[in-house]
Amino acid sequence: MKNSSPLISKYPGLKLNIGKYGLLLALILLCTTLAIITPKFLTWPNLMIIVTQVTINALLAFGVTYVIITGGIDLSLGSIVAVTSVVTASFAHPDTYSLVVPLGLGLLVGMAFGAFNGLVITKGKVPPFIVTLGTMTIGRGLALIMSNGRPISNLSDSFNYIGGGQLFGIPVPIVILAVVFIICTLLLKKTIMGRYVYAVGGNEQAARASGISVNKVKMFVYTLGGGLAALAGIILTSRISTGQPNVGIGFELSAIAAAIIGGTSTSGGVGSITGTLLGALLIGVISNSLDLLNVTSYYQLVVMGLIIISAVLLDSLNKNKAN
Repeated sequence: MKNSSPLISKYPGLKLNIGKYGLLLALILLCTTLAIITPKFLTWPNLMIIVTQVTINALLAFGVTYVIITGGIDLSLGSIVAVTSVVTASFAHPDTYSLVVPLGLGLLVGMAFGAFNGLVITKGKVPPFIVTLGTMTIGRGLALIMSNGRPISNLSDSFNYIGGGQLFGIPVPIVILAVVFIICTLLLKKTIMGRYVYAVGGNEQAARASGISVNKVKMFVYTLGGGLAALAGIILTSRISTGQPNVGIGFELSAIAAAIIGGTSTSGGVGSITGTLLGALLIGVISNSLDLLNVTSYYQLVVMGLIIISAVLLDSLNKNKAN
């Protein structure tokens, strides 16, 4: 069968490169178009705003990428952000505890939620959708109970520096994002655990038959996802200088969207942290551009929904072609 495109016929590697770098090219094209439409877009302050805002979604998306690669899903991320926000803010008041205390407790809470998800999924044999839907509700309720439904303010300067400070002229959240991106990429691509994650998502039965502890791998990815959600909650709480029990609503959907847009397959076994970061950046650029063009947030929700559907549809079409 001949290729329909003469260009692809002449350069057979072009089709692979378009598939591999299509998202990056789309992001560059979008940024170029926006720079022409609105000059404010390519200014340094606006670019820093975009990346800083993307940090929260990207961290959540990194964690859920691991989960989706194994064939799972995590709907509790937004609630973990809320619980972490309340816990860290409760211990981050001036002249009370060392900065290590709120940070450590926040991360432990997030990892505990993730480990609980993994434990029920692996030992209870309950579908991930049901388990994480339940913990999403539990987490939101606990955040409201611990805070009595009220914001927690008066946080220390050292804690607020995490979300609002700069390091060598670069916002601290962006520095944290870069470090986590490198760690998550290396962990997924260069370690045995990373290979196990792909193996479990590719064929769980084959992975189990080859001696891989599928339950341990799933426990790992859900715990990691909870920890990264907690880190996102800490940064967000620091940025707004308040512990909010209602924060994080819908965050899990944006994170899942970023992962799927970045090429993570909903059927498992396929995905990358680099692709997820590009997906998060694409969502961030679109959201920022709509703000610059004075488009209301209501339309932004519609656009987000269309992006999610389109990404899943493309994933489905690619799988059908492969079969």
